[in-house]
Amino acid sequence: MLKTTVLFGHPASPESFETYYSETHLPLAAKTQGVSKLELTKFVANPDESSPAYYRMAELYFTGPDEMQQALSSPEGKAMAADLGNFATGGVTIIVGTVEN
Repeated sequence: MLKTTVLFGHPASPESFETYYSETHLPLAAKTQGVSKLELTKFVANPDESSPAYYRMAELYFTGPDEMQQALSSPEGKAMAADLGNFATGGVTIIVGTVEN
């Protein structure tokens, strides 16, 4: 199983980010065929009360590399990726890895 992790930096306006993310971006992600699981995380303060390194994380799971490539190359997957620039004012880091159980 492969996982694509999207790490969102702290946005200029958390309120604007949250509105756009929930009302526009997540519906795009939901339309992307081939995503076998989607996990969303909103980070909180670290145990020492310092700010977390990232604001949010989205984890998209795929059964294999072919399924991931198909999903991200689809019109829906391309729209989802292109949409990041519309709201992710804190920057985005995307990493891909193999899930080990």
